[in-house]
Amino acid sequence: MSRKGRQPIVLPKGVEVKLQGQSITVKGPKGTLSQALISGVSIQVEPGQVLVNVENESREMSKFHGLYRALVNNMVVGTTTGFEKKLEMQGVGYRAAVQGNLLDLQLGFSHPTKLPIPKEIAVKVDKNTLISITGICKQTVGQFAAQVRAMRPPEPYQGKGIRYDGEYVRRKAGKAAKTAK
Repeated sequence: MSRKGRQPIVLPKGVEVKLQGQSITVKGPKGTLSQALISGVSIQVEPGQVLVNVENESREMSKFHGLYRALVNNMVVGTTTGFEKKLEMQGVGYRAAVQGNLLDLQLGFSHPTKLPIPKEIAVKVDKNTLISITGICKQTVGQFAAQVRAMRPPEPYQGKGIRYDGEYVRRKAGKAAKTAK
């Protein structure tokens, strides 16, 4: 049995959880999220907490037990406080700007790179090089942050590129100069 899956999910004030067949909907102050459930996983809503249960204790269902507990917990956290990812750009001439529903990135290419921003996400740019991505769904926030980082990942020789805030990039030594004889 999954240790994480057995733990109850505490519901803060202002959060409603509804079950409709094989789907769960969480409504909070920041918005509403829903998730479909697979057969074999059941959710039990009690006052102040939610419990995730599985029908049988097989190895496969134990994996889903922890997974769905984490998904429901992320829905509760997202609808109350939300999620945020911060990215920083390092490099000469690297800058970002939000233009309507597009994120415009200048990354040293011969052309500007524009990424469409999903509707559920808010993007803010500070000092032209710090990108802040916020939203209520952890999956979409993380996926969009990964897409932005993939446009120019940090390289190990000069350290240029887009990295997560606080990410350590291990630097490599460059080519050693030939010794003169």
